[in-house]
Amino acid sequence: MSHYLVHRLLQAIPLLIAISFLVFGIVEIAPGDAAQMYIDPDKGTDPEYIAQVRESLGLNDPVYVRYVSWLTKTFEGDFGFSFRTRRPVTFEVSERLPNTLLLGGTSLLISVVIALPIGIISALKRYSILDYLLSTLALVGISVPVFWVALLLIQAFSIQLGWLPASGMRSVREQYEGWAAVKDVAEHMILPAIVLSLAQTASWSRYQRSALLEVLGQDYIRTARAKGLHEFRVLTRHALRNALIPIVTLIGLSVPSIVTGAFITETIFSWPGMGRLGVDAINGRDYPVIMAVTMLSSLVIIIGNLLADIAYVWVDPRIRYD
Repeated sequence: MSHYLVHRLLQAIPLLIAISFLVFGIVEIAPGDAAQMYIDPDKGTDPEYIAQVRESLGLNDPVYVRYVSWLTKTFEGDFGFSFRTRRPVTFEVSERLPNTLLLGGTSLLISVVIALPIGIISALKRYSILDYLLSTLALVGISVPVFWVALLLIQAFSIQLGWLPASGMRSVREQYEGWAAVKDVAEHMILPAIVLSLAQTASWSRYQRSALLEVLGQDYIRTARAKGLHEFRVLTRHALRNALIPIVTLIGLSVPSIVTGAFITETIFSWPGMGRLGVDAINGRDYPVIMAVTMLSSLVIIIGNLLADIAYVWVDPRIRYD
């Protein structure tokens, strides 16, 4: 296993470099001028001032020179400075990352806790009224747009009923401490967590149903039943573990959303996380922040796939990495 992990980690290095080269090229050909974010409005029409700003930012250097310079500094842990806030990109990311981890981790936990039982029940009650009802709800959850659900929940629970806050992470006019502060954050997190987990819950429940139905039709399941094993034991010890393999893959691929956040959801609910940071960076042509968010997303995708491969060994003992 250790040899396999080292091999996968070494493979990730050229992959990340290739991704950075591609993203840097896309950012380079994107319309707009990053120097405009630094230009003083009072001096914006002065050609000499604009040229001075571009020179100070290194925008006059060839593309390959700027890319090599960025890549070298990145390996040293320096992602540069934000064009919008003039602050180090590492500070921008470190401030937003915990908020996104909280929201994304909560939504992922909700998805797993709800999707697995729904998928199992649908498979065990195949073609029943309950199965049709759960399948219909799952189809609706997959089909409806995320932004529409978010706006609908805000309209219902924030504007009409006034039960939950519509945006932000904390109450602006209050300074809570202790458990009151925890309660305040939890209330702000309910709606965005529901929106983030909705599509995952619906999709994962369908995958779980299909995987369990496929496993229940295998010969070793019929053999276990023929030996007189209790149906609960057949389900938990023989069928369910093998049926979890597709879900493990989906969870591994969903890990990046915990770090990068959901761009649309965080923007609608004004949640101060990585998703909103990425949207603000794109709108403001904040290239250093865009590169940092993209590379962090790529790194987490690689780690998520690696964690999924490791989880396969726990789910299915027959899998070995030698």
